[in-house]
Amino acid sequence: MNLRLALYDLARAHHLPPPRMRALFALVELDAPPQHLPQRFWRIVALLAAGLGGFGIVMWIAANWDDLGRAGKFALLQGWVLLTALAAWRSAALRAPMGLLCLMGTGALFAFYGQTYQTGADAWQLFALWALLTLPLCLGVRSDVLWFPWVMVASSAIGLWAHAHAGYRWAADSRDLPVHLASWALGALLVLALSPWTQRWVGTAHWARRLALLVMATSVTLAALGGLFLGTGGMPHYVLALALLGAASGLLMQRRWFDIVGLSIVMLCVDTLLVAGLARLLFESSGDAIGRLLLIGLVAAGILAASVAWVMRRQTAVLAAAPRGEGA
Repeated sequence: MNLRLALYDLARAHHLPPPRMRALFALVELDAPPQHLPQRFWRIVALLAAGLGGFGIVMWIAANWDDLGRAGKFALLQGWVLLTALAAWRSAALRAPMGLLCLMGTGALFAFYGQTYQTGADAWQLFALWALLTLPLCLGVRSDVLWFPWVMVASSAIGLWAHAHAGYRWAADSRDLPVHLASWALGALLVLALSPWTQRWVGTAHWARRLALLVMATSVTLAALGGLFLGTGGMPHYVLALALLGAASGLLMQRRWFDIVGLSIVMLCVDTLLVAGLARLLFESSGDAIGRLLLIGLVAAGILAASVAWVMRRQTAVLAAAPRGEGA
C-alpha cells in the first residue's frame, strides 16, 4: 500500500484544508529524508568502489600479463587475497567491500592456477573448491554482499557437475535421473542453508536466497522440459519436478518463509510446466493445429491469472497476520 496515496484519500474523505493536510504530512514525516540514508549511501559507495577496484585490478593484471613472470603473477594474486582478507578482518567498516575483493581475488587465483598447470580437473571442481574455501569468509562477513556472488559460484559448480555427469548433454532421459535428482537436492540444500532458520549464522541473505531459489527452480524446470520434449523416458523428470516445485510453493506460503519474489519464481515455473504438459498432450493427438494453439494460449493466460491472484491474496493474508511493524 502507498502511504502517501492513503493520506491523500484520508484528507479528501475528511475535507481537510491545506494547512491541516501539511500538518498531517509533517506528522508522519513523509517529506523527511530516510533515517539511515547517510550510512546506506556510503556503504553503497564503498561496495561500488570495491567492485570497480577489483575490476580495475583484473584489467591491470591482464594489460601487464606478458611483463610478469609466473612467480610475479602468483605473488600478485596471492598478495591481493591476503591483503583484502586482512583488511576485512581488521576493519569492520570495510569488511563487506574487502571481503568482496577477497572473494574475487580467490577466483582469479584459482583460474590462473588452472591455466598455468593444466591439472586436468573439470571446471566444476574449481568452482566447488572456490566456493568451499571462501565459505568461512562469507560466514565471517555475514552480508548479502558476499553471499550473492558466492551463490553464483556454488550454483555454477552444481550446474557444471550435473552437466559433466550427464554425459555433457542437455536432453534428459531415465539414465540421467539420479544425476538430476542429486543436483536438485544440492540446489534445495543451498536454499535451505540461506533460509530464515539459519539467519543467526549467515546474517542477512535475502537476495542470495532468492538467487539460489531462482537457479534451482530454473534448473529443475529446464531438466523437466528436456525430459518432456527431448529425452526418451523423461516423464519421471516432469512428474518429480512438479512435485518438488509444488512442495517449494507450499513451503513459501508459510508466514515465516513467505517471500513474494521467491513464491512468484516458483509459481511461474509451475505454470510453465503445466502449460508444457498440456502442449505435449494436445500435439500428440491429431486435430487442428490453430485450434490447439489457441486452446494452449487461453489455458496459459488463465493459469497465469489464477497464479497471480493467488499469490497476491496470500501476500495480503500474510501481511494482515503479521504483527504491527513486521511487514513494513
